[in-house]
Amino acid sequence: MSYDRYQSPLSERYASKEMQYIFSPDMKFRTWRRLWIALAQTEKELGLDITDEQIEELIAHKDDINYDVAKERERIVRHDVMSHVYAYGQQCPKAKGIIHLGATSCYVGDNTDIIVMAEALKLVKAKLVNVIEKLSVFAEKYKAQPTLAFTHFQPAQPTTVGKRATLWLQEFVIDLEDLEYVLGSLKLLGSKGTTGTQASFLELFDGDQETIDKIDPMIAEKMGFAECYAVSGQTYSRKVDTRVLNILAGIAASAHKMSNDIRLLQHLKEVEEPFEKTQIGSSAMAYKRNPMRSERIASLARYVMVDALNPAITSATQWFERTLDDSANKRLSIPEGFLAIDGILDLCNNVVDGLVVYPKVIEKRLRSELPFMASENIMMDCVKAGGDRQELHEKIRELSMVAGKNVKENGLDNNLLELIAEDDMFPIDMEQLMEALDPAKYTGRAELQTEKFLKNVVKPILEANKELLGLNAEINV
Repeated sequence: MSYDRYQSPLSERYASKEMQYIFSPDMKFRTWRRLWIALAQTEKELGLDITDEQIEELIAHKDDINYDVAKERERIVRHDVMSHVYAYGQQCPKAKGIIHLGATSCYVGDNTDIIVMAEALKLVKAKLVNVIEKLSVFAEKYKAQPTLAFTHFQPAQPTTVGKRATLWLQEFVIDLEDLEYVLGSLKLLGSKGTTGTQASFLELFDGDQETIDKIDPMIAEKMGFAECYAVSGQTYSRKVDTRVLNILAGIAASAHKMSNDIRLLQHLKEVEEPFEKTQIGSSAMAYKRNPMRSERIASLARYVMVDALNPAITSATQWFERTLDDSANKRLSIPEGFLAIDGILDLCNNVVDGLVVYPKVIEKRLRSELPFMASENIMMDCVKAGGDRQELHEKIRELSMVAGKNVKENGLDNNLLELIAEDDMFPIDMEQLMEALDPAKYTGRAELQTEKFLKNVVKPILEANKELLGLNAEINV
């Protein structure tokens, strides 16, 4: 590690080795060579004077990249693609003259960008599916655990811990659906030349339009894609980058929402993210257990959501068939968006897998609010016993104000039930009132909704992606 220059925390602290490799120079330049091989093979199959020996030579050196030669050449010519064409040619003297034949720099640059983004999306998908799986286990375990629900972060009708987790789950499921759609619709640029007209291939193939039409589909198939974009300028449309980063921003928003809820629940001491035995929560306050991982999720998520603006602006400001003001931005916004979301999903997997629930605290808080929520049921029972609904409603309102004052101003427990039991207007005793306070009576269909969601929505997803399950997230710090 060098201590005298800036190093991105995305690489040093947050992103996995797998995601870092996908955006590494080695991945890029190996893909360039695969594309040059695919181009040469296609041109040979369509009738150009390219020999099997030349193709075999290219294949023999597709992975042993002579970086030193390419680096020295780039110092002289100031062009990365031509430097690597030169370096490849040094290793493949027989094929030297047909490398990059008819292509422009974007043939390797843009096609590689699509291939790299597709590989990165596959890794994101795997980690997202594992978050969904771990959350489903949590939701199933706590599907019947009553808990106080909140609207506006004010006490509201109870739900269950598991049902609340399905709200997080559903957002990640939506993200997965979006990801699968975009990943499935990615296409290669193909080989379309300097302004997208394939003029160079008109020369190479003597104006044979039918043969030229076969070039892009053949290259796409060799590179594992269904097709290439039908038309382009020199580059593929930068709107593609916008679609991809919007997927990452959506995942980031879902993770941020979940992490916020966990942080609030940890403040309430109801649910807690994992905390290591030797972990320090605060340099000053030794007793503290800060939700640092959830906070980091939120922090990185904000970066990804804002980062999605980069390709949108770049797409909007491209001139005609191409300008180069996209290049420096793409080198930053695309890789770093993926590195950040990779770190976020690792954190999500780690946090969800180790969430700690404190049922006694949850029950205590719920019971402190239940008397207010049970008042309507109590009133209905008293009406059935002969009471006047309007009079009972007014009396409960008055007693609720007294109980609320006891809680807020005097710091006492909620004594609404005692006040009701002592009032002659209510034909009900304390034992009957306590029966009305069973938390399970107030969670509605939360447990059943959780079961149905897990069975009908989540289970099919996990079954379809079972080969992706079992990932263990490694958290560096």
